[in-house]
Amino acid sequence: MRDQAERLRERMQQKTAERPTRLVTVTSGKGGVGKSNISLNFGLGLNEMGHKAVLFDVDLGLANLDVLMGITPQKHLFHLLEPNTTVWDIIEKGPGGLEFIAGGSGFTQIMQLDDEKLDRLFTKLNPLQGYADTIIFDTGAGLSKESIRFMLSSDEVILVTTPEPPAITDAYAVIKMLHSRNPAITIRLVINRVTSEREGKMTADKLAMVAKRFLNMDIHSLGYVSDDPHVSKAVKQQRPFLLTYPQAQASRSIRNLVGRYLENPTTTIMQANGLKGFLAKLKNFIQ
Repeated sequence: MRDQAERLRERMQQKTAERPTRLVTVTSGKGGVGKSNISLNFGLGLNEMGHKAVLFDVDLGLANLDVLMGITPQKHLFHLLEPNTTVWDIIEKGPGGLEFIAGGSGFTQIMQLDDEKLDRLFTKLNPLQGYADTIIFDTGAGLSKESIRFMLSSDEVILVTTPEPPAITDAYAVIKMLHSRNPAITIRLVINRVTSEREGKMTADKLAMVAKRFLNMDIHSLGYVSDDPHVSKAVKQQRPFLLTYPQAQASRSIRNLVGRYLENPTTTIMQANGLKGFLAKLKNFIQ
């Protein structure tokens, strides 16, 4: 007998099949800029606003969303290849009710799957279309082949950097590479660990100016996140800072990011084919 929760999810999916789902990849030019922490708390902030987010951990090298949440996933994406496993079986529920899917160590093997197994896996992911308002893919830092595939397949990319020159240089390298592959790609900046609003704006403006001058590409800022000691405190507690310290400066920053994200859907998103379109593009890149 099937689980009651699974039946409820299926009924919800039938009712919301036509509801748009935004596919967002969160990335960074280098490690250590707080990308995964931004992904986690951004997803929680969306849920807080009644905008359902599902988080995918697809960082093949240093997957740490589960560590930030203080939980151990029981299943990961590769388990979908098992005959009786559905997408609902591999979804974990984290703090604040945020649902996420772990890529797991088996994720690397997905890139080597044959067509039949790849189609089976992607078909099992289809019920997430309409179930989530936004699906967030937290990728590895830098320009690995896997990260590039997710960025180019998504509706938009959120690029996280800090004001330090090496981080800015690496962020521009990501912008330049993505532009070379898809000049129409939508990239939004998040400047993390800023000491002031002015520093956040200056960093974003600098990157936008360089992209416009050398690539003739418009890059927009989603905002900034304050350098806040509450963030490291929450990490040590393995709890999201948005939940643990909801009135902290960083938490207020996240809510500002969420507000801008929800107010400004992009043309690319409006023309997107949802999760099926994403999976089709990803499959082409894998092949």
